[in-house]
Amino acid sequence: MSITTQPQSPSTDQLRSSVAGPVLVPGDAGFGAELAGFNVACTPDATIVVGATCAADVAAAIRYARTHGLRVGVRATGHGAIPEGHGRLIVTTARMNDVAVDPVARTARVGAGARWRDVTAVTAPHGLTGLVGSSSGVGVVGYTLGGGLSPLGREFGYAADQVRSLELVTADGQVRAVDSTTHPDLFWALLGGRDGLGIVTTIEIGLVELATVHGGGIFFAGDSASDVLHAWRSWAPMLPEEAGTSVAVTRLPPEPNLPPPLQGRTVVHLRFTHTGDPGRAESLLAPMRNAGQVLLDTIGAVPVAALDAVHMDPPGPLPAVDRGATLSALPAEAVDAMIAVAGPAVDSPLAIVEIRLLGGALRRTQGPANAVTGRDAEFAVTGIGVCAGPLGDQVDSHLRALTTAVAPWTSGALLGFCGLPAAERAALWPAETRARLSEIRRRYDPTGTFSPTGSDQLE
Repeated sequence: MSITTQPQSPSTDQLRSSVAGPVLVPGDAGFGAELAGFNVACTPDATIVVGATCAADVAAAIRYARTHGLRVGVRATGHGAIPEGHGRLIVTTARMNDVAVDPVARTARVGAGARWRDVTAVTAPHGLTGLVGSSSGVGVVGYTLGGGLSPLGREFGYAADQVRSLELVTADGQVRAVDSTTHPDLFWALLGGRDGLGIVTTIEIGLVELATVHGGGIFFAGDSASDVLHAWRSWAPMLPEEAGTSVAVTRLPPEPNLPPPLQGRTVVHLRFTHTGDPGRAESLLAPMRNAGQVLLDTIGAVPVAALDAVHMDPPGPLPAVDRGATLSALPAEAVDAMIAVAGPAVDSPLAIVEIRLLGGALRRTQGPANAVTGRDAEFAVTGIGVCAGPLGDQVDSHLRALTTAVAPWTSGALLGFCGLPAAERAALWPAETRARLSEIRRRYDPTGTFSPTGSDQLE
């Protein structure tokens, strides 16, 4: 008779004595809560979890992982999937959420676990803001290193363009200061390349002087989808850079906290921001107000600290899967193809199917060169499916149908919106950029300590 035994996890006594934060293994009280995040479609698991409180904790965890042959992942807010499982040590950074603002220099120094709401709370009193995304609950570091697409991006560029410096722990367990002059190759790769290079513990970002925008949303009845989307595709590219917009077919739950006209309905949600004169903003928006049957109009003055009100992303955890692509053009045929597979008439598990206008300052690197993808794209398409309910098991097939529908116009994808597994993300960059990223990863992490795929590079 043979007896099969499971691999034994290494002793954590030394690690526990080396870090100030908690060290947890499966079966410990708080293990699941430490790994839990916003996207509950991910089933968290790891051999060891370290709740880091500072860069020294991160460095000690990485050195321990190297000694014991464990790969390393990092988790902040848990909005995206991360590599997890047996044989992996996960560093959580939620405790590292300090934010320090220099209103004179117009910069903020942000800890690895901070969310955008933590930043806007301290920048807004100075009339400043970072390039926050559609939801202030998202972590600053992961969002920014992935590029960081803000509703303000057409005027100010990607969030990665505003990064001044980073504090990073590399695979050798060393804490490094990284900027455009110190480890410039690593700086270039982290901004837009993000993964497989180390764990960022602090990020310094530039801020822009902006207290309010004129914007919000217009919700149209689902029956107006074709008229609204076709009107939007002609109208949006004519907007000046100070205006940002997206439009989404949104399937809303019968949630009592939603405005009554929207509860349980499929709607078309036009989002709009303008950083200039409100009268000019209203003039620009006027052509869209009669594009379909309006259910609710929330356009008005929006404090930058309340920019969530523009997209109205779900505030609570969801079991969600997403997939996205960038488009070089949005002809009528592309809109019709999207409506055919994901429009209001389709019985679909996709809660949101969004088209976002790119261009403007997003085309141009605003600071030192970086590895951000998608600068040549005109639009970004993203589908988000909820893996629950009667159609939850069909999310993947509906996302594939969406990306197939827009394939004739697809130019690539944004790292933060691609929804691709790690092994498939390399195709987002052209061959020369991909080769440079791989060379830098091999140089700073030759044994693949941070590799999500278990190899020494992401190719």
